[in-house]
Amino acid sequence: MIEDLLEFIEGPARWTVTALALLVFLFLVARRKSSRRKLFEGPAKQTDIILNWGKRPGGQIPVEPWMTTPEIKAVFAAITKNGKEARFIGGCVRDALLKNPVTDVDIATPETPDQITALLENAGIKAVPVGIEHGTVMAVINHQSFEITTLRKDIKTDGRHAEVKFTEDWKQDAARRDFTFNTLSATPDGMVFDYFNGIQDLADRVIRFVGLAPDRIDEDRLRILRYFRFIATLGMRVESKTEFQACIDKAPALKELSAERIKSELFKILASDMQLDVVTLMYNHGVLKVILPHVTSPECLRQLTWLETNAIKFDCVRPDPLRRLAALVETDGQGAAEITDALKLSNAEQQRLTSMIAPEWQADWQISDDDLRATLYQIGATTVIDLALLKWAEMLVASPTGLGEVQDSWVRIIEFADQAMSEPDIAFPLKGQDVLDQGVAPGPQVSDLLGQVEDWWLAEGCHADRNACLEKLEALL
Repeated sequence: MIEDLLEFIEGPARWTVTALALLVFLFLVARRKSSRRKLFEGPAKQTDIILNWGKRPGGQIPVEPWMTTPEIKAVFAAITKNGKEARFIGGCVRDALLKNPVTDVDIATPETPDQITALLENAGIKAVPVGIEHGTVMAVINHQSFEITTLRKDIKTDGRHAEVKFTEDWKQDAARRDFTFNTLSATPDGMVFDYFNGIQDLADRVIRFVGLAPDRIDEDRLRILRYFRFIATLGMRVESKTEFQACIDKAPALKELSAERIKSELFKILASDMQLDVVTLMYNHGVLKVILPHVTSPECLRQLTWLETNAIKFDCVRPDPLRRLAALVETDGQGAAEITDALKLSNAEQQRLTSMIAPEWQADWQISDDDLRATLYQIGATTVIDLALLKWAEMLVASPTGLGEVQDSWVRIIEFADQAMSEPDIAFPLKGQDVLDQGVAPGPQVSDLLGQVEDWWLAEGCHADRNACLEKLEALL
């Protein structure tokens, strides 16, 4: 019987077994290739998003406190008085689905900007035309503001500005937006309208353009940076290599955007939990080089991030976008000025960035307590902490295992500076009047004598009190 079975297998059935084996092999190969498609691996955080939508179209979010404030109710009552619908739109709906805090509430309606303005003012609500050419009116009530935008579609774009036409079609308005999870809109009772499968993309943690990525980018080049920003801030994964490549290919056009828009997106990335992964991705594919002069390898940023978030625990050490920016560049004072121009930094940001890139004090882990006190008086605790962290990170890049005594010394410096921030400022005890009181005539000699006493006070570690400083002044006289 066994011989008959073997003879049968040697016959026609052999081809069946071979074919089945080949199919199984091809299935396993295809499955393995599929698992490599995503540039960002990792399971979607299913527990972070509502997945039980019930039978209502699109979905439903629970009515949350931000949706029922007296100010929100007053605005909705005003702009729906003529019978036209109004909905929450974009980021607030997305964040509500993700159970993230909702900070900015935007509203959309088919009403035209003129009608919105009239309806708000008739209800005693201040209306500010913040972007009237694009259909946006700001409603201001009880020191709170809400952007209200008329439904619209793009007629013509140049990558920076768009010419729009107003519409009453909610889907047309959704179709002009950037990513599927930003097309969502919701009624005041929580019904979510989803025209482009944004809910599922949120659940899967996938970033996906609405329509064709090159077209969306050509309409507004800032969408390249928004693409990376949402990966960083929402923990999104890249599923489409084609869309990712479109962002890389079109990155040179970012030079045409305003510095303010670039800075806003870059700082949001640098402030996020996933900033290191996303910055590394942007650096490796040449995107950072387009928008940030003097950018260098993210290795120093990697070590700084570890110091800020895991290595040490001080109230004064927190993730800081400007400090992280300093860790990303390698230049001098002139380069700091070029970065300031490229990103339109404020005067305060420019001063702080320059103090980190071209410092007056070279951070030294072996500094004595007296010299550290003098340094804190001269440049301030914030600058000392910035420079200590950056220098420590730089040392870790060169020697990742170089801890021990060096680590303890850096912690000592930061702890010292942290205490200085919580205590009264170290202050030189004398003023010009003290010199005049000694009978010195007004003139250059006053500041010269005061400077000599201050230099002595600094050399003594800033310990000398007022009486000791007066004695030193008298000795000089």
